[in-house]
Amino acid sequence: MPPIPKAELHLHIEGTLEPELAFALASRNGVELPYATQDELRAAYSFSDLQSFLDLYYALMTVLRTEDDFADLADAYLARAQAQGVRHAEIFFDPQAHTARGVEIDTVIEGLTRALDAAPEKYGISTRLIMCFLRDESAESALATFEAARPHLHRIAAVGLDSAEVGNPPSKFREVYALAREAGLKCVAHAGEEGPPAYVWEALDILGVDRIDHGVRSMEDDALVTRLVADQVPLTLCPLSNVRLRVIDKLADHPLPAMLDAGLLVTVNSDDPAYFGGYADDNFTAVRDALGLDLETLRTLARNSFLAAFLDDETRALYLKEVDAYGARPGA
Repeated sequence: MPPIPKAELHLHIEGTLEPELAFALASRNGVELPYATQDELRAAYSFSDLQSFLDLYYALMTVLRTEDDFADLADAYLARAQAQGVRHAEIFFDPQAHTARGVEIDTVIEGLTRALDAAPEKYGISTRLIMCFLRDESAESALATFEAARPHLHRIAAVGLDSAEVGNPPSKFREVYALAREAGLKCVAHAGEEGPPAYVWEALDILGVDRIDHGVRSMEDDALVTRLVADQVPLTLCPLSNVRLRVIDKLADHPLPAMLDAGLLVTVNSDDPAYFGGYADDNFTAVRDALGLDLETLRTLARNSFLAAFLDDETRALYLKEVDAYGARPGA
């Protein structure tokens, strides 16, 4: 069977930079990479924790310079996403990681949206763009980034919060999230990956988020689980990422089944697939095999992805209909 139809809600576009494209862009832009070959670079994709990943992640971004670079990056992801059964993608980008290198925010957004605007016709994928703030940068930098993006807010669906979590609580960014809500944007935030359950509480109560990205450590706090279930706050889990970054030891230990059993609205996503060994359906397949998930559970995860997406009701209903039809016997 083809991959189950799904939405991808936790995807960093910079984290889709495959070695082949990294070398192509480096050549195009006259950038010298600290790796002799694509295989040598791919061998460097071995991480002890979140920070060791981030160090390489930011180093490779130096190849992204022009609108064409960002358009090519997004187009390459969308082609892979189509093959993985993705019907709707909500894509994070990190403007501060580029403006710090002298790349204008306009260049980043214009390049990404060029590819995203073409996606419905070219790949059959609807998209949303989510602007993330780097939590290990200052609150003032986040505010400046938001103001710089104001001319482009009609192209941005939501704001998010990513990068090094420990020591950078969500409350640090209360002001910029208030501005985003005033501007009518949705809000999401990484919380409860390496950081404690308290960060999830802050994201909910101080930032007013609509979704929690990761949130695996929520299971350590029964009151938090009760809150998340009662409000049906979506959690965008990234199983292969959790293993590669040592959030959990092995996939068979992932709390996904317990989270479903608790009534949490969880989704499965790829995070930074070029670095973590798999795109959206690769993650579905991995959890199916490691956790013994049946087809109906996979359907639940796929349904959840569309329920959690920033879609209008009519489009959501069409996608849910595709999920319900998946795997059905002809004439059934």
